[in-house]
Amino acid sequence: MSGTSKITTIKADAIRAGGWLWIALILLLFTGPVAVRAAEVQLTIAPGTVITAQNWTQYKQFMPDGMQLLFAGTTDWKMPPDIRIEIGPTSNYPLPQIYQDNTRKYSSQVKIITLADGSHGLSGYVAGQPFPNPTDPMKGYKILANVWYRYVPYLLCGADSHVYMFSGGQISPMRAAMVFRRLSHISDVGQPITDPHAQGIDYSQYIMIMEPEQYKYTQILTLFYDEPARPEEDFVFVPQLRRVIRQSPNSRCAPVSNSDFTPDDLLGFNGGISRFNADYVRDQPIITLINSKPADYGVLTNYFDMRFPKPVLGKWEVRDTYVIDVRRIPSQSAGYCYGRQRLWTDKASGVVFWKDLYDGSEKIFKTEASLKPAGPVLGEGIQLDSGNEIAAMWDLRKGHMSQFISSGPGGYGLYNQSNCRNVDGVNYDDIDMYSTSGGLTQVMR
Repeated sequence: MSGTSKITTIKADAIRAGGWLWIALILLLFTGPVAVRAAEVQLTIAPGTVITAQNWTQYKQFMPDGMQLLFAGTTDWKMPPDIRIEIGPTSNYPLPQIYQDNTRKYSSQVKIITLADGSHGLSGYVAGQPFPNPTDPMKGYKILANVWYRYVPYLLCGADSHVYMFSGGQISPMRAAMVFRRLSHISDVGQPITDPHAQGIDYSQYIMIMEPEQYKYTQILTLFYDEPARPEEDFVFVPQLRRVIRQSPNSRCAPVSNSDFTPDDLLGFNGGISRFNADYVRDQPIITLINSKPADYGVLTNYFDMRFPKPVLGKWEVRDTYVIDVRRIPSQSAGYCYGRQRLWTDKASGVVFWKDLYDGSEKIFKTEASLKPAGPVLGEGIQLDSGNEIAAMWDLRKGHMSQFISSGPGGYGLYNQSNCRNVDGVNYDDIDMYSTSGGLTQVMR
């Protein structure tokens, strides 16, 4: 072969090689996104899918650990053989505009402070979401702060919330009136960021038992303070004694009205943020029930015997969550009821959808579904956290469980904002009566 022919052959080989290189690049450009989209498809569940006792293992990556235990049937509680979870599309309920505005305005100045005893607090926090993009250091604690300061209507109330205790085939019902109020860090239209009556209180929670008769007028008031060094206070009004009793700090582990819930279990997590550490575990998309009506979820026959929602309550959906482990700070962990709490928290709203509870030896012994039916909030449209809840706490060892439903057979659910000023003739928008310890004695007048 002549020199010229050799050069021509080399050029042709180079062109062919280059051509294959370009083809490879083109294929990468066009097939790369397809591969990514295929991976994304595996991170969700198609609407119309039905999860059953026979196929649940195909979808277990979308389930909290405790839900997997219920499906596996290795504990005292297990899913019924005819369980059906129907999947629908993922909902999008934007947070209130003022909450979003406050997040943009104030979040950059929020810092975590740690006190000498290991407790924590926030400096520079005013309103909105404290950490819209939680990252290390202390990513888990930032997520917990977002849970605590998530958007919730400044006033929630109602007199038809029910707790049911199930044990040995027996059902013990209880009906309660509830008034939950945010007094600081408010993000609602027409409201100041700090209520003039706040007096250092961040959040107040009032519960009065209406039924059964022997417990009627028993009241519980919890005050969470805005000062990190000051722990929450619990007050109980005992009608038989006609006096208010200040509870011991250890009462946070006491059962609420003989149920499987403790005060720290309400709303999925109710312990405040000063006395806890939190570690980020992972991101995980999970299934949960968002869209359901009080007239449906207030009816007991709409649940399976083990108190899991039947399909009549609505379609479930896939939500992106953070998974965090929450523990009491070491200086205050002695005698606390839980060695660890694992929370699945919604990335968009900060609500807790599920919680697993571990003892001091790191063994799971309770699991809680904390489903949050979305609902209308006065002046803010439909919100994922409307205050309503379907909560079930299964004791995996003792064979009993408790269920909290923020609606009864009447199907009203909780009211919010100024709608609380007249609920069957009662004005729950009375701070002195429902947000102070002095107001507890007024109920007997």
